[in-house]
Amino acid sequence: MIPREILKKIRLIELRTNRLVSETLAGQYHSVFKGQGMNFEEVREYQPGDEVRAIDWNVTARMNHPFVKRFVEERELTLILVVDLSGSGLFGSGEQSKRELAAEIASVLAFSAIRNNDKVGLVLFTEAVERFIPPRKGHRHVLRVIREILFYEPRLRGTNLNLALEFLGRVLAHRAIVVILSDFLGQTAPSRREMAAHLRRQVVLSGSLGQTSLTALRQANRRHDVVAVQITDRFELELPPLGYLVLKDAETGEVVEINSGDERKRKTFAARQAQFQADLQRLFRAAGIDAIQLRTDLPYAAALGRFFEAREKRRRRG
Repeated sequence: MIPREILKKIRLIELRTNRLVSETLAGQYHSVFKGQGMNFEEVREYQPGDEVRAIDWNVTARMNHPFVKRFVEERELTLILVVDLSGSGLFGSGEQSKRELAAEIASVLAFSAIRNNDKVGLVLFTEAVERFIPPRKGHRHVLRVIREILFYEPRLRGTNLNLALEFLGRVLAHRAIVVILSDFLGQTAPSRREMAAHLRRQVVLSGSLGQTSLTALRQANRRHDVVAVQITDRFELELPPLGYLVLKDAETGEVVEINSGDERKRKTFAARQAQFQADLQRLFRAAGIDAIQLRTDLPYAAALGRFFEAREKRRRRG
């Protein structure tokens, strides 16, 4: 029996996302994520405006007037939501944590998918694959997916996206849409210990791209259509001027004391985070992956709509 407060929270997310899906994003989802090919449906009589290339010459010869072949898009797709449940997802400087925002974005995508008769599956990962829900259709199935994202209690607190992508390579036999919802901390950034040290020393660490992550992302994107959704918070991009802060790393348990009232340290932190974001975008571009950043303190509907529109334009040009 699912507790009433859990059902209430799931229902609230469903209600909040339903209008957005109905009015905007379901149609954009259909346009952006195409089927894998075209299936033959029927032969019918030629009509003015039909492509000459579609004429079925064998049937035309037998019937003594032109007929054309009609094809329809192979529409059914599989959407796999790959959701980061590492400890850093519990952070949120406002009303919503990163994990709660990830669940809401997953809800929007999942409801868009089932409106287009697609299947939805789920991978929850930390430094290991914590749970896999095979792709299925239906409203109740999507509600289960949302429940798992919001309330599953992970065994571990670290992050290893590579293992999650390798797991997908083993369990998915066919091409799918793979949406990664993560803050991507620990993928290209220096360790949290290094971040703490750099804040104390007021230097910007060089950092480096995670080559293993690049390889894993490239391999996944060759087999599937991979999209990265980075979930972040404003205080992860810029420190607030609140004086001395005692911070505990949600994944490692490390405790660090920082004087956020020091303007030089805030600028150093902001510069380092800007560099990390630039490195992360280069990683996605190198892997050929479309990416969007969403923040817990900003509305996501317009940003998601613009992302879909830009992606559709790129696909048309391609």
